[in-house]
Amino acid sequence: MNFSDSLLSSSWYWGGALVYLIALFFAVRSAPWQVIANNRNLQHMLFGATVLLLVLWSMRAGISPGLGIHFLGLTVMTLVFGWDLAVLASSVVLVGMALIGKESWDSLFIHGVCYVLLPVATTYGIYRFVESRMAKNFFIFLFIGGFIGAGISTAVGGLATSAVLVMDGVYDFDKVFLEYIRYLPLIMFPEGLLNGIFLTGMMVFHPDWVRYFDASRYIDEQ
Repeated sequence: MNFSDSLLSSSWYWGGALVYLIALFFAVRSAPWQVIANNRNLQHMLFGATVLLLVLWSMRAGISPGLGIHFLGLTVMTLVFGWDLAVLASSVVLVGMALIGKESWDSLFIHGVCYVLLPVATTYGIYRFVESRMAKNFFIFLFIGGFIGAGISTAVGGLATSAVLVMDGVYDFDKVFLEYIRYLPLIMFPEGLLNGIFLTGMMVFHPDWVRYFDASRYIDEQ
């Protein structure tokens, strides 16, 4: 999933930087800083989740530059901490990936757009759909918002990366399809399972720690 140095033309890097910095600005404005400052448990959870995300992203596989695959874990991050903190934590992880040599500095922003902003936005969009259009049911929230949402988010990020590489002429579509797109379904299920397992544990044992899950509506009123 990483873009190597100078893999893309400079316009993609500058465009990615503009989009990502705008999103980062709104994430900083939206984040509940007062709550974080007063809640030590939340501080520990957010720090631990960020470290876990760094470890998760450092384990990747792929053949050609820009066509690597790794777990995202951003659906559970978004549902537990909110879209703003998910973006901020992922930004820290992106910097960490560059520091340990797993990501190039030039590609941070375009990678962030494809594999942070789009998956987080997709997860949040699915959550809003579940909230507004579907029954308030524990399992609907878990499977649609968590399991299926994680799989779709991964697909969106992967397809966005593929589109950028093809449109910029880095690879032709056949190569991208053979080395990457056709394997996306294989990563979507374990991604959904991974996020679903973590989300299930949080919703069962500490539902009040899941920012977008209102136990009084999904459990108490059933």
